[in-house]
Formats: sequence, C-alpha cells, structure tokens
Amino acid sequence: MYTLFILYNLHIIIGLFILVLGWLFSTYSGIILIRCLYYNGRTRLSSYQEVAEAAFGKIGGWVSFFFTAVTLLGVPVLYFLLAGQNLHSVCIGTRAELTFSIWVIIVAAIVSLPFVCFKSMKEVGFMSAFGMLTTVIVVLIVLVMAVKDKPNQVDIHHDNVIWSEFPIALSSIIFSFGGNPVYAHVEAGMRRPQSWGKVVFAGLSTCAALYFLTAIPGYYVYGNKTQSPIYDSIPAGSAKTASAIIITVHIILAAPILMTSFALDLEKLFGISSFHHSKFMEIVLRVALRLTMVVIITVIAIFVPFFGDFMSLLGAFSNCALILIFPVLFYLKLTGLRNKSWYELILCFFVVLIGIIGLIFGTITAIQALKADFANQ
Repeated sequence: MYTLFILYNLHIIIGLFILVLGWLFSTYSGIILIRCLYYNGRTRLSSYQEVAEAAFGKIGGWVSFFFTAVTLLGVPVLYFLLAGQNLHSVCIGTRAELTFSIWVIIVAAIVSLPFVCFKSMKEVGFMSAFGMLTTVIVVLIVLVMAVKDKPNQVDIHHDNVIWSEFPIALSSIIFSFGGNPVYAHVEAGMRRPQSWGKVVFAGLSTCAALYFLTAIPGYYVYGNKTQSPIYDSIPAGSAKTASAIIITVHIILAAPILMTSFALDLEKLFGISSFHHSKFMEIVLRVALRLTMVVIITVIAIFVPFFGDFMSLLGAFSNCALILIFPVLFYLKLTGLRNKSWYELILCFFVVLIGIIGLIFGTITAIQALKADFANQ
C-alpha cells in the first residue's frame, strides 16, 4: 500500500514538474522576447518576425514567419474544431441538431464579425478578459464535479511515469502557455509597456494555477480514463453541457485575438495600409485578406477532426520553437553573451534543450498519432 502511494505521488510530481517547467520557461522567454524589441536602445521593433530578421537576417525572418503562421493559423483551427464539436454534441437530439461541419461554419461566421470589423489588438483586447472569466468558471465546474464523481470511479488506474509520452506531454503544456507570437502586439497596446515583465508573469502564473486546479484532481479522479478536453471526463448532465457551452464562448472570444495578430503581420507584409492605398481600398483589401483567412481556417477545421493529437502536433512543431528555442537565440544574438551571468546562460541552455526535445520527439509522436487517427477513421 505504501509502495502504491509512493508511485502515485511520483507521477503527480513528474506531471507538476512539467507544468512548472513550462510555466517558468515560457515566462522567461516572454520577458526576453520583449527585451529584444528594444535591443538597439533607439527604435522599437514591431513584431516577432522583425526580431528574427534583426537577429538572423531575411532567412531568420522567413523561418520565424513560417512557424508563426503555423501557430496563429493552427490554433484558430483548433478553436473552431473544438467549438464545432461542443455545439454538435450539445445539440444532438434537439431541434438545433446540425452536422459538425455546419456548426464549424457557424462558429467561423460569428468569429469573423469582430475579426473583420476591428482593425487592431487594442480593439479586440477587451475580449480576453471575458475569455479568462469563462475559463475560470469551467475550471471550477470540473473541480466540483470531479470531486463529486470520485466514488463512482472504481475501475481506473494511475500509471507511474510513461516516459515515452514525456515529449508529447511537454509540448502540449508548452502549447498551453504559448503567447509569444502575439506578445509584441499586446505590449504595443499597453499603457505602461515598462510593466511587461510583471504582466506576463501574472498572466502565465494565473494560467498555471488554473492548470494545477484542473490537472491534479482530474487525473486523481479519472486516471487512465481522463479525456481531452477535461470536461469530457465528467458525467453527462447540465454541468458538462454548461462547460461545453462556456468553453465555446471562450473560443469565440479568444480566436479573434490570435487571428488579428497574424492579420496585422500579413497586412504589413503586403503593404495594406493608408500609406500605400486610399482609405477605401485599404478597407477592401483588409476585409478580403481576413475573410480569406477565415475560409482557410474553417476548411482545415472541418477536415482535421482530431482535437487532442492536433493540439499536440501544434505544440510540438511550432510552439516549442516559437516559445522556447527562438526567443533565447534571438536574445543572445542581439544582446550578446559576455554581459550575461553564468546562471542565466545555463538557464538559456536548458530552455533551448527542452525546446529541442519537445519539438523533435513530440512532433514524431504527434504525427504517428494523427496517422493512426486517419487510418482508423
């Protein structure tokens, strides 16, 4: 009995270790990324891609643009996919029952309204506060329902440590802390940009606290039967339905933020501004570009209906690079090595090392899982 207790606590410790690692490393990379915007002490760079270009030239800029595009288009795909699944499952057996594809299209239409109508991050930023509130509500619902459901879970087991799943677990958690591609635009919209370090630490710490509140009781109660997303694990009923609806609202509020960030980068790349076009033509080109983005995201979401494995692939392939690897390389290249303390250099080494492990092995595992999904479809 004592041995079982030790083993259970071991996998809890490993899981919490990965969460803490993702939280601290993501916070550090978010801070140094913004430092890179001001590296020359005279002008401020405006985007992730400009930082990459300043550090490694045109090639670096295009490489970072590719990874940013994967994330800022891929995450909305994930959001549309999850929202469509939620609405489809909630409405089964009712007069509102529609196919999954139609629900994804409806979600896309709703998201496109603020995305197309609002031009900048300042205009859509307020939506993040409501999105955060919905997340807190769902976490509390899952926490209460999991505790109530514990006596009913009699045939579950808890694995000790599944080392083969470590890279994919790490990459999925890094995905959950992934905000680096939009940080430059967020910081630009702040009243006090000098407080960025405090803001990113507070924001990611809040995310970490919510993950702890969900992960620990969730796995304790459901063990090997834990599903993704977590509210799929709780018993069917009003609480589960409410969770699905609330998360869908969160998705509808959060998606325009990521999409706007990428749209701003594309508009700058294509010269869609009042400096190059008349006001009317600028609006026409902006609307056309953003509607095209919505259509692309919607089509991908309809034909890639595997939430968990798709999330893992995104986290491993793009976010490990954007969040852990690239910011450290940019920071060291732009600000130099000699002015860094030995312990910061060691920290940089481990951040990059963990990022490489997550990218390579996590991507391989996620691709294999997606192949299996499509083969069994």
